[in-house]
Amino acid sequence: MKSISHLRIDFMGRRNIAFMISAVMLIVSIGSIIFQQLNLGLDFTGGTLIEVRYGAAPSLDAIRQLLENSGFQDVSVQTFGASTEVLIRLQQAFDPEVGNEVVNLLRADGDDVNLVRAEFVGSQVGDQLRDQSGLGLLVALGVVMVYVAFRFQYKFAIGAVLAQLHDVIIVVGVFSLFQLDFDLTVLAAVLAVIGYSLNDTIVVYDRIREMIRTSRIDNMSQIFNEAINATLSRTLATSGTTILVLLALLVLGGDMIENFAIALLVGIVVGTFSSIYISGALLIPLKLSREDLIPTKKVSEDEEEELP
Repeated sequence: MKSISHLRIDFMGRRNIAFMISAVMLIVSIGSIIFQQLNLGLDFTGGTLIEVRYGAAPSLDAIRQLLENSGFQDVSVQTFGASTEVLIRLQQAFDPEVGNEVVNLLRADGDDVNLVRAEFVGSQVGDQLRDQSGLGLLVALGVVMVYVAFRFQYKFAIGAVLAQLHDVIIVVGVFSLFQLDFDLTVLAAVLAVIGYSLNDTIVVYDRIREMIRTSRIDNMSQIFNEAINATLSRTLATSGTTILVLLALLVLGGDMIENFAIALLVGIVVGTFSSIYISGALLIPLKLSREDLIPTKKVSEDEEEELP
């Protein structure tokens, strides 16, 4: 049985299948973002934030059900640090008495509950965060394009940015499709996915550039296959260990970072796929050639005269 490092998989021969899979994921993601939109968290929409402390760890579903039955809308409940610390988010206008009202409702079942804080997150702050976060994503992608173009060549930069956009759209699409809360922690995860995916893409591109310069064959598909296979074991090992850490965060980290871990998990899986398949395969329709990396030397007039 061959090890991963000795496998020779024809990635480029199956690139049309990979493109179709990516196209389906992108269409579903974009469609969900347009028609279903994101379930924006309190960071972006504004509303009331209430933190309470229980004497013993409560049932979050029971708290959510109780508040919804009492007339509160768009209720989000999660632990905050310790299992007895509960953060309640209400997408409604702030009332100075809402904290005491919520605590009295929670005490109705005989639980030991104390109010820690009740505050308002303004919609103006949410709008500003949304605008700045969108700008941050664009700046990150722009910096990626400039960096890759400077280090490699502009066709590599186009392939890298398209691969990063592919990853970002699918991660955001998953949150839209399943209506998971999209807040600042998820946005941070999306930015982290860009960095992670770019790192894998750079490794693959570096090997592609090296093999183009040293190989004597002109078949770009074969060169790309050799480069991807040469880095495959490293890519899968890095992604595998990262996924194990994220699974531990998802299971043991609590509700506070659950969506953060989900975003990173989806991003790592999709980013690994795009690093192996999409970023390299895009160089074929972009018509990358040996001349793009090794320009033909121009013959001077003196040298032309010396030629027989």
